[in-house]
Formats: sequence, C-alpha cells, structure tokens
Amino acid sequence: MRLHPVAVLAAAALSAAAVTAGAGASAARDGASAAARDSEPTARVAQQRITAKGVGGVKVGARFATLRKRGLLGRMRPGCELAGPDTRSARLRAPLQGAVDLTRTRPRRVRTIAVSGGATARGVGIGATRAQVRSAFPKVRFDRRTEEVFGLTLARVPRDGGGRIQLAIDTETRRVTLIGVPFIPFCE
Repeated sequence: MRLHPVAVLAAAALSAAAVTAGAGASAARDGASAAARDSEPTARVAQQRITAKGVGGVKVGARFATLRKRGLLGRMRPGCELAGPDTRSARLRAPLQGAVDLTRTRPRRVRTIAVSGGATARGVGIGATRAQVRSAFPKVRFDRRTEEVFGLTLARVPRDGGGRIQLAIDTETRRVTLIGVPFIPFCE
C-alpha cells in the first residue's frame, strides 16, 4: 500500500483536536483570555519556527541518528502498519510536540514532520483560526475533501506562498490542530 499525503497521524490529529477542543472549551467556561492560556508553561520556552525546511533544529532529510544524539527526537518506533514493512517514526522532544516519519531506507532520514505543539509558522500555531492562517499565508489553499472522514479541513501552503506546509483545521472547533512539513501524513 502507498502512503497518502492526506492520512499516519490521523489519530494524532483527532486526539490533538480533542485536547485543543477541551482546552478551548474549559478556558471559555472559566472566562480565561487567550493571553492567559498562552502564559502557561509552554510560554516560558521560546516557540520554535516552522519553515518549509523543518521545525526548529529538526529538518526534513536530516539523519535520525544525528537528531537523536542532539536530543531532538525520541527513540525509533514502528510506523504506520499500512505503509508497508519496516516503517519507522519517532516523537519530537520538548519543547516540540509531535512526531516525524522516517524513510524506509538506511540511514534513516526524516521524511515528514507533524507538529501538535511548541512551534509556529509565521505566528500561526496550534489553536489558530482559518482567518489567521489566511492572513499569514495569502496563497494558502483549503481542501475540504477530508472533512467527512477525518473531521479536518486541510490548508496547503505552496512553495511560492511560504513553503511546503500543511495545516489541519478541525471542523468543529475551526482551529488548527496539526501542522505538517511538507505535508500531514495519513495512512490508507
């Protein structure tokens, strides 16, 4: 089976959406402002930058062993079972949240990065609205084909619009729940 650029972290996206929705709903009930939510422990550490090349020190194409030695990635784990034999992934280490998919060939290299927290792209991070995405990336294209199956609208930023980045926007909360470089991997 082939790895489709639109489904490995579908569960992560949906769980991130649930966490984000839960945090947003409780903050709204408590009357807390966005500034108060942003001043939680993650605000103590500077946000990492998401670019078309990677996230912080984790770059697409970088060797797993090098990133692991630098303390940027967790241990190697089995990847998506549907993507074929010997697929591997690794979690991002703090302050980043998310995971990377690795190539099937050796030496293992970063193929995709999925961020669920700790980084922003042009000021757009987890919890941003569609309007904020459009403002930061005027050439963004929204793809609604995944709304029924995954409950996500995918926002694709082209190379000439700021880099190959894809954002998942939850259809219920209408907030960004996951950011992928160069795309959000889904297993099919």
